[in-house]
Parts: sequence; structure tokens; C-alpha cells
Amino acid sequence: MSGAWIVALLVPGLVCAVVIALLRRAHWTQRLADRPNERSLHDQPTSRVGGLGLMIGALPVAAVFATEGLEGILVCAAALSFLSFLDDVRSLPVQVRLPAHFVAATVAVLAIAPGSSPFVAIAAVLAIAWMTNLFNFMDGADGLAGGMAAIGFAALAAAAAAAGATALALTSAALASASIGFLVHNFPPARVFLGDAGSIPLGFLAGSLGLYGVIAGAWPAWFPVLVFSPFIVDATLTLSRRLAGRERVWRAHRSHYYQRLVLAGWSHRRLALSAYGLMALAALSALAARAAGHLLQCGIIACWAAAYLLLLIVIGRHLRLADDVPGESPGRRAGKQ
Repeated sequence: MSGAWIVALLVPGLVCAVVIALLRRAHWTQRLADRPNERSLHDQPTSRVGGLGLMIGALPVAAVFATEGLEGILVCAAALSFLSFLDDVRSLPVQVRLPAHFVAATVAVLAIAPGSSPFVAIAAVLAIAWMTNLFNFMDGADGLAGGMAAIGFAALAAAAAAAGATALALTSAALASASIGFLVHNFPPARVFLGDAGSIPLGFLAGSLGLYGVIAGAWPAWFPVLVFSPFIVDATLTLSRRLAGRERVWRAHRSHYYQRLVLAGWSHRRLALSAYGLMALAALSALAARAAGHLLQCGIIACWAAAYLLLLIVIGRHLRLADDVPGESPGRRAGKQ
């Protein structure tokens, strides 16, 4: 293993874990505590400094290995992290946050694929902006978003390394490493949360690096979608259901499938471990399908579509049965770790 790989795999995680440990002890970080409310799944005030530690651990190391295109993505990620940190401190209005997400996505597309047609460019911007927000939507249970980041970016690193895209591989590895360092403090029971300063740039990086790999020929377009499909499926179906019900989709809620499982009695640890299994299967099958023939790739993707449909039916049945059983209130069940 080369020195670059040793640095990318070890340094971000160590730095992230140490920085978060120091931030947890700083008096000023108490202002960033996420206090329980009617939409929370936790019952104790918890600091939202994890994202700062993750970005401090990952971005400087990734910048060392970045090439043109990747540099612009990392700058946008840092800018989103700073803006989102301000949001963590004083709750910026959506009229500020959402345009910033689209500006960052536009800059990323222009940096990655400057010659794209308007249709392709608009579709890419929308996809990256959606990934930016869905990661934030899915960051509501201990260990969940950190696990998706660790497994997802590790899969991108493996695929990029196999394709000879070394800079992309090292960048992805740095993000996976820092995510593991964050999980040291976030695995149930969580001592810190990501906060928007971590979840927003992680979603942006998942979308942007996914597109970068497509343009660079490291993987086909379906590859990053399948890798991050556990988050994409839950967030997309939940948003679609809320839109169909004419709900205010920008308002915080507890109607994601993972949130409803916790409210039905699952512990955060059980949810995290079950999700890790699903995430790992999605990532491993994507890596296996990447080197397979076109027919087998289509078969694997079709199997995953059927598997998600079956999984959602099973979860829906489980939730209906849980609703019919008398017992603890949702608020008490949600507080279990």
C-alpha cells in the first residue's frame, strides 16, 4: 500500500475523532445542542458538532490529492459546510439555504462537465441538489448517516481505484475514513450528531463525486445510485408521499421509514445495524455488477427494485401491526437507544 493510501485511510478518521472529542468539551459548542422536540427521535440534548469534525478531518486530506474538477467540488463542499454551520447556530431561512444548494450544484456541474447540453446539465444540477438535501433528511437516527457515508464513499473509492482514477479514489477514501471517525462518537447511543454542517456537504459530495466518476469513466451512471440507494429510496418515496398528501415538505417531520421503525419500537442500535447490512449489500452488489456484462447489470438492478418493493411492503405490514398493539407511547419508544 502506498503512502498516499495510508494517509487517506488513516489520517482523516483519526483527525475527525480527535477534533470531535475536543469540540465536545468546548463550552461554546453547547449552543449547538440539538434539543428534543415533537419531531425528534432522541430524548437528551445532543451537540451537533460531528459534521465540523468530519469536514475538518476529510477535506484538507482530500484537497492534497485533488485534481482539477475535484478541487472545485471540495471548495463548494467547504462553503456549504460553513453556511450550514451558520444554519446550525441560528436557523437560516430556507430561502437562503436552498438557493445555496443549487448554486453549489451548478458550480460542480460546470467544473465537472463544462460541455454538457443544457438538458443534461439541468438534470445533473437537480440530482446533486436532491442528494444534498436527502442526506440531511435521512440524518435523524444514531449512526445512520455516518454509516451510509462510510460504506458509500468506501464503495466509490474501491470502484475508482479499480478504474485507475486515483485522485477520485483517494478523495472518496478520505471521506469514508472521516465518516468512520465520526461514528466513534455517533454509533448508538450517539454522543454527537452531524448537524447540517456535516449532512449537507456529505450529500453534495455523494452526488458530485458520483457524477465526476461517470464523466471520468470510472463507473456507469447507475453505480452511485445503487450504492446510495438505501437513502435515495427512503427519502424519495417519503417526499413523494408527502407531496401527494399536500403536506409542507420543507417542514421537519417523522414520517421517513427509518423514523417510523424507531417510533414502532426499534432501538437506534437495531436500526443502524440493520441499515448497515442493507447498505453493504447494495454497495457490494454495485461493485460486482460494475464489472459484469450489460445483461447481468440489468438483472441486478431489477432484483434490487423488486427487493426494495418487497422490503417496503414488509416494513409497512410491520408498522401496521405495531400500531395495533397497545403499549408504550411513540415518544417513550423513540427515546430508547
